[in-house]
Amino acid sequence: MTSTKPALAAATNGTKALAATAVVRIPGCLSLVLPAHNEQDNIDEVVQRALVVLPGFVDDFEIIVVNDGSRDRTGAIADRLAVADRRVRVVHHPRNRGYGGALISGFAASTGDFVMFMDADRQFDSGDIRLLAPFVRDFDIVAGFRMERHDPIHRRVFAEVFNVTVRILFGVHLRDIDCAFKIFRGDLLRGMELTSPGALINTEIQALARRQRVRLAQVGVHHYPRLAGCATGGSPRVILRAMRETIGLWWRLHRPIQRR
Repeated sequence: MTSTKPALAAATNGTKALAATAVVRIPGCLSLVLPAHNEQDNIDEVVQRALVVLPGFVDDFEIIVVNDGSRDRTGAIADRLAVADRRVRVVHHPRNRGYGGALISGFAASTGDFVMFMDADRQFDSGDIRLLAPFVRDFDIVAGFRMERHDPIHRRVFAEVFNVTVRILFGVHLRDIDCAFKIFRGDLLRGMELTSPGALINTEIQALARRQRVRLAQVGVHHYPRLAGCATGGSPRVILRAMRETIGLWWRLHRPIQRR
């Protein structure tokens, strides 16, 4: 695999200087995937912000909202946004499939030359695409990392433990494996056979990408406190499920190939 260290150094240093440089545009079409579960207080603002931001960085784009079995008005709000703007599309899950399941559906529905995903909880700003855009032409994956994480302490501790586990088990060395702000080559992402239904989806993507010797850049992005809605990523149920998925993914990637 191509070393990520030079890319990381370039991206980190570049982040500090980008504010003073001209806007770098992304070639082709961009698909922005927004997984959303019970985000009625956030989804409208997230989509409206993206509709304003993206034309400044790409000529053609689509926004795909994946309503992952929400029990609130997330689906109805997303449908209204899609009626108002043809660049917005909605994928509905009748029942909750989990974070990974939502992303897999969004990726499958995407048509862009590049696919970006971002959480729909307003903890990221789509305007930070300006930080990733300069690296899109030269790298297969441009992965954001949270320069200052605004999450409860227990979630940050679990994240650090999880990052170490991923490095040991899968050989994936990302500064912030679960940062939900990344851009991928569309054909690379859609060519992967992804199965993780939960938060392990990021690890699965990077483990498969590592086997393909992809070019990876890591770029610092901003992270904001959650202002509305409820986070579930740090709940004991989600953590236990992530542990089970980790074991299952390791076995799937390392099991012997059965000969006929």
